Amino acid sequence: MARYTVNHRAVAKARALIDARQYVLDSDWGDVQPDAEAGNGFLERRSWEEYAAWYLGLTAGANDETKARHAFVYGDFRRVHRSGLIACVYRAAEWRHKRVELAAHDLLQYLDRVAGIVDRPD
Repeated sequence: MARYTVNHRAVAKARALIDARQYVLDSDWGDVQPDAEAGNGFLERRSWEEYAAWYLGLTAGANDETKARHAFVYGDFRRVHRSGLIACVYRAAEWRHKRVELAAHDLLQYLDRVAGIVDRPD
């Protein structure tokens, strides 16, 4: 099983996007998650460093300028998606990548606070 480290630059970018209100609260992650074509298009216009900032996990041992290096995408290359953060938490928890899970969870909680999401009564 691959091992991942937390991409702290991605965490900082996600927080900055949240602070700038560049987020989507309601989306179907299966529909908006960037696919390989979207990633290729992004890389045609931007750097690997900018690409990496959209991924909360970095694959240990993978070369920096490869897609294999980047895991746990949280947005659509423009905005943070709440559903993307939830997917990151779920996937990281499922495969026991605890540090990535906690980074995604912390971002999700931060987004909810900034967006004013509160508990709904039962």
